[in-house]
Amino acid sequence: MSNQQVQLNIRFKAKPGKKEEFRKELSSLIEEMSSERAFISAIVSDDLDQPDDLIIYETWQGTRDRWLAEEFIKPYRKNYEGRLGDLIVDRSVSWLQPTGEWGSHITHA
Repeated sequence: MSNQQVQLNIRFKAKPGKKEEFRKELSSLIEEMSSERAFISAIVSDDLDQPDDLIIYETWQGTRDRWLAEEFIKPYRKNYEGRLGDLIVDRSVSWLQPTGEWGSHITHA
């Protein structure tokens, strides 16, 4: 396994009244994906200024291309993706590559 890492910063805007239901779905997804060999960590946060928003910050071993080819196609992700339309209004994804780190030892940066 390479020392290369990729991070996903994903912001979700839940439909009105659906945030907690979405949080449960997201937690179930994280439980599944956390057993993957390339998985390093995930942090879920509430946006204090946007009460309907949840943000997940994931760190994975490998590259974006490898993540898309190996992780995105997992059957449990297909089920999760199929439920999102009922729970969220919008999702934005940022792909990141760590270049520095202070205070933890999650990345190789």
